Amino acid sequence: MSKTIRKLISTTAVVVAVAMAGSAAAADVKLKASHQFPGGKGDARDEMVQIIAREAAAANVGLEIQVYPGASLFKPTEQWNAMVRGQLDISAFPLDYASGRHPQFSATLMPGLVKNHDHALRLNNSPFMEDIKKIINDAGVVVLADAWLAGGFASTKNCILGPDTMKGQVTRAAGPAFEQMLAGAGASVSSMPSSEIYTGLQT
Repeated sequence: MSKTIRKLISTTAVVVAVAMAGSAAAADVKLKASHQFPGGKGDARDEMVQIIAREAAAANVGLEIQVYPGASLFKPTEQWNAMVRGQLDISAFPLDYASGRHPQFSATLMPGLVKNHDHALRLNNSPFMEDIKKIINDAGVVVLADAWLAGGFASTKNCILGPDTMKGQVTRAAGPAFEQMLAGAGASVSSMPSSEIYTGLQT
């Protein structure tokens, strides 16, 4: 396999990417896959990557994918740069984590953007996503799969029903645009990857 596939990622709420820089003529190819989510515990985001690894192994084409879950290879916010630089082959992460380099990515994680599964399918083929994927491709990354995962607001104090119920709460969101919206509603923002939310709610 010569230097064909540069990098692959999936857009939207969770990104899956593959990068194969360099060459391997008639030899087995081993790719590194990284994500921040728990491994082997049924997490849908981990399972997305594990399916790719299993299918690659089952195809018996000399391709092995080693999955590194739980941010054991790269920190969550470092994965985009690692792919662009050819240090990482496959990743699953919220695309908004790369909004520091591409602010447009923040639009993929705003609340209310996707209403249901049918809407998500239409959005995947929309001019909006065409623009997002062009940015991804121009960075040397290719989309493997689109994934929109359901989300919601949770609080240890009171039910979140609207902007008024956000006032005074310490909140977390995945990206700067989302954080700006929460701050505008009167909340204090604590930045952390989603893998640390459970611990954050307990402390």
